[in-house]
Amino acid sequence: MDFTPTEEQTAAQGLAARIFGDLSTHDRLVAAGTGTDAGLWKELCAAGLPGAVEEIGLLGLVLLLEEQGRTTAQVPFASSCVYGLLAVAGHGTDEQRERLLPPFRDGTAVAAGAFPAGGSVRARPEGGLSGTVPLVPWLREATHVLVAAADRSLWIVRTADAGVLTEPVETTAPWSAGRLVLDGAPGERLGGARAYEEVLATARTAFAGLQAGVCAGSVARAVEHTGTREQFGRPLSTKQGVLLRAADAHMDTEAIRVTAYEAAWLHDRSLPRAAQALTAAWWASEAGKRVVHAAQHLHGGTGADLDHPVHRHFLWGRQLDAYLGCGSEVLQELGGLLVEEGSR
Repeated sequence: MDFTPTEEQTAAQGLAARIFGDLSTHDRLVAAGTGTDAGLWKELCAAGLPGAVEEIGLLGLVLLLEEQGRTTAQVPFASSCVYGLLAVAGHGTDEQRERLLPPFRDGTAVAAGAFPAGGSVRARPEGGLSGTVPLVPWLREATHVLVAAADRSLWIVRTADAGVLTEPVETTAPWSAGRLVLDGAPGERLGGARAYEEVLATARTAFAGLQAGVCAGSVARAVEHTGTREQFGRPLSTKQGVLLRAADAHMDTEAIRVTAYEAAWLHDRSLPRAAQALTAAWWASEAGKRVVHAAQHLHGGTGADLDHPVHRHFLWGRQLDAYLGCGSEVLQELGGLLVEEGSR
């Protein structure tokens, strides 16, 4: 395996780093509250980054999401690319691709994902979808929702259609989340029997990449703080306990990154990746939780300030810890998969 980015992936990552670094500032994040930074989303779309994901692949998307995570930028980039652009490109019919992909590419359409399956949403025999999904990240910004029904079938639902009700929900991280209520809502089927598993694996890989960025940004803030904060005439970073804690956080961050890269690399080559996606999700959950806790603790009393930038990384890290399955759930699923593969 060679995870070295292509020239196109490197260029896209550099552009994303510049836009996120310039526009996702602390003041703008505070002003955005729990909503999306509309100006930042407009800049990303004007730069063509959502549309570029089709060309640079899932590994390219992971690289872009790392840059978003470093700054905890409040835009539905991961959600719209995974549940909109890549889902339709990978599992849609020719007609669906022709109709749905252009607005997802230019950002005029935004997708959210009612994932994972197992809720109450079902397709009625007489037509339409009914049921409730308690939490859908970025639902308040979405024009479309990719709904995973209880039988793991996938349906594209327009939030503006009759029979679709969205209610604001506040989450740990400011993700413009909402509660989705469907009452005979029209939906169009996306993909076949394997579409759900493949989209879920893609989502887990992408959000692991986002967690790698969140953790990297959190560790960077801890390094800066401990390198300049002095205690008894010496920087905190010279103390062995601080060094060991920061080193552990760095290694955990690298583990999240490399497992996400591996799963994305396999996806882009159409190779089996179910176990690798679960592995990336486990590291993102378990290690991600450790990293953001460590970084906040290394800030000492400053880390307890809810308005400090490091606290935002803490909130994102904890939200990503639970999204798409917490560590124990993912580990159980991975164990079942390995047993199943070993018995074949």
